[in-house]
Amino acid sequence: MPEERKTINDFKLLINLLKERKICKRTVVVWPEESHTQEAVCKAVHDGFIEPILVCSKQTMEDYAKKNAFQCIIAESPEDAARKAVELIRRGEADIVMKGFLNTDVLLRAILDKELGILPKDTVLTHITVAKLPEYPKLLFFTDAAVIPAPNDKQRRAQVQYIVDFCHAFEIECPKIALIHCSEKVDERHFPYTVSYRAIKAESETGAFGKCTIDGPLDLITSCSVEAMKIKQINSPINGETDALIFPDIEAGNLFYKTVTLFCHAKTAAILQGTMAPVVLPSRGDTIESKYYSLALASLISR
Repeated sequence: MPEERKTINDFKLLINLLKERKICKRTVVVWPEESHTQEAVCKAVHDGFIEPILVCSKQTMEDYAKKNAFQCIIAESPEDAARKAVELIRRGEADIVMKGFLNTDVLLRAILDKELGILPKDTVLTHITVAKLPEYPKLLFFTDAAVIPAPNDKQRRAQVQYIVDFCHAFEIECPKIALIHCSEKVDERHFPYTVSYRAIKAESETGAFGKCTIDGPLDLITSCSVEAMKIKQINSPINGETDALIFPDIEAGNLFYKTVTLFCHAKTAAILQGTMAPVVLPSRGDTIESKYYSLALASLISR
C-alpha cells in the first residue's frame, strides 16, 4: 500500500519535508544589507534548502558574502540590485527572489516592469501568508494583506486558486476555504462582493479550483471555531475547521496579519504569488524567524 501522506501542520514539519525531498532552490537575495536578512539566509543555507546569490554592495560582499563563500553580484544601489535580481529570474538562473533592506516599491517596480519584469501579462499578483497561531491546531493560510486593495472578480478567483494550490503543496488533500465577511449573509446592497462569494462557492462545487471545499460568506469566528458554528446553528462544510481565509480587501487582511503577529505571537511566512518565481517580500522589520520560514515556503512552492 502507498504510504499515507502527512499534512504539514507546522513550520517544523515544513523544514523536515524540504530536507527529506532534498529541495534546494537558487535564491537571489536583493540588497541584503542588514543582519536579519543575512542571518535568515545563513540559517536556510545551513538547513540545505536554498543556494543564495547575493546582489549587494561592495561592503557586504567583503563583510558577509566572502566570509560565507556565497555567490555575489555587485550592485551600485537598491534600484540596480532589484533590476539585476529580476534579470536572473528572467534568464532562468534563479528560482526565488528575496527582498532585503530596500523599500518594497523599489523591488516591485522592477518586478512589474512591462518589458523587463517577471509578472506575465494578464496574471494576478497577490500576497499569501501562512501563520501558525498558538491556539489553532494547524497552519492557517490567508490572502491578501499587502498587494490588492479591493479584489475584483478575476483577482478573487486567482486568490482562491493560488491558495488551494498552496494547501495542496502542504499535503492538505481537500482544503477548507472560507470567504470572509462580517456575517454569513450575502448583502448585495452594502457589500456587493459577497455576490461573487456565492458564485465562487458554486464554481468550486463543479471542480473549477481543484479538490477543495469552499463556503461563504462566513465570519472569522465561525470559520475557525467548531463551537461557534454550533452555537450559531450554521450548517457549513467548513465546520469551523478552515485551512484558509480569503479576506474581502487589503484592510481586513492587513489588520488580521498585524493583530495575530502582535497579540497572538503568531509565526508567519509570506510570499508574492503570480510572478514567474516566488517573491519573499518581508517587511524590513520582520524577525529572522519569519524571513527564514518565508524562504522555506518559497522553496516548497517554487517550480
